Amino acid sequence: MSTATTPSVQAPASPDASPFVSWLAVISVMLGIFAIVTTEILPIGLLTSIGSSFTISDGMAGLMMTMPGFLAAVSAPVVTVATGRVDRRVMLGVFILLLSLANFLAAVASSYWLVLASRVLVGVTIGGFWSIGAGLAGQLVPARFVGRATSVIFSAVPLGSVLGVPLGTFIGDVAGWRTAFLVLGGFTLAVLVLLLAVVPPLPSDRAARLDVLGGMLRGVHTRFALVMTFLVVLAHFGTYTYVTPFLERVTHVGSGPITVYLLLYGAAGIVGNFLGGSTVGRHPRSTFAAAAGLIAAATLLLPVLGRSDAGAVALLAVWGVAYGAVPVCSQTWFSKAAPDSPEASSVLFTASFQATLSLGALAGGAVLDRSSPSTVMVLGGLAAALTVLVAWAHRAGRVTV
Repeated sequence: MSTATTPSVQAPASPDASPFVSWLAVISVMLGIFAIVTTEILPIGLLTSIGSSFTISDGMAGLMMTMPGFLAAVSAPVVTVATGRVDRRVMLGVFILLLSLANFLAAVASSYWLVLASRVLVGVTIGGFWSIGAGLAGQLVPARFVGRATSVIFSAVPLGSVLGVPLGTFIGDVAGWRTAFLVLGGFTLAVLVLLLAVVPPLPSDRAARLDVLGGMLRGVHTRFALVMTFLVVLAHFGTYTYVTPFLERVTHVGSGPITVYLLLYGAAGIVGNFLGGSTVGRHPRSTFAAAAGLIAAATLLLPVLGRSDAGAVALLAVWGVAYGAVPVCSQTWFSKAAPDSPEASSVLFTASFQATLSLGALAGGAVLDRSSPSTVMVLGGLAAALTVLVAWAHRAGRVTV
């Protein structure tokens, strides 16, 4: 996932911390998100190899994407509220430790069910770390640097797609998918050491509360964000989760070139992330609709133009740019609903995004097992097109969500 959070007034950075240590703290949070994003979506690149190891279908293998999302959707509000009085530095460390254990468990799993058990730990980490970490910039650096620190933290999201997943896929192709998770587990432990060394104590004085979350759900901005997020994320992860089977069966791409294709997609996602971030403040609804429209165009055209390498690459680039802007738009709308409670808006953003991610991966897997990768792309494209219609109707005042 990718996001940009609206900075709000928080406890200032510790006056005793040097600028170097403060920015190291920002980088440690960024690396934590990088490890989370890479762990969450790495199965997309390793889907068929993991499935063949346990003799399961691609649709069943897609549960590796479904499990973390559902758990993250539940853990985002539950864990964040339950640990509201616990130092946020401690909680960040706990979540990163869980992530490392999840990767090591996947690496040594003797059955597919143990792999799914490891994904439960990933889901808890996503829900907790994202909900807490999204609004931490103001507690790590002076106020004048909060915007820059926020950009640094969330640059980890597209970097996870550009570097983490292709590198993990490459390691999986060369040394096996278990080695990919083993290396990722070791990297996550290194991030934990850095985080505990440089992040200062972060007493929780702005934690999310149930009454704030309930109030947000009654707001028009929140309802619009929920509907738009549901449709476009359903479309994206219902299709992108199974992009590897599509490239193998329809485009007839080998495992090596697939890594390059995913790298190009991720690079396009960085472009989309910055483009979306630069326009969503002035034109939030239009930016959201444009991103959904491009996803619809790319996925609907893939079964036709994606049969050739050139067509697949071009459409994946368009798709990457479009999706790179989606979470920025979604988080912006949630932030509007509670500008004075960044952790509450982050909780709702994380919960809705992850729940829909899981539902999309589950639905796409069910369709794939009963039809073909091309059918998955078409149905996802129609869902993305519906997102554009909802945005247009909302702007015209024909629907109030």
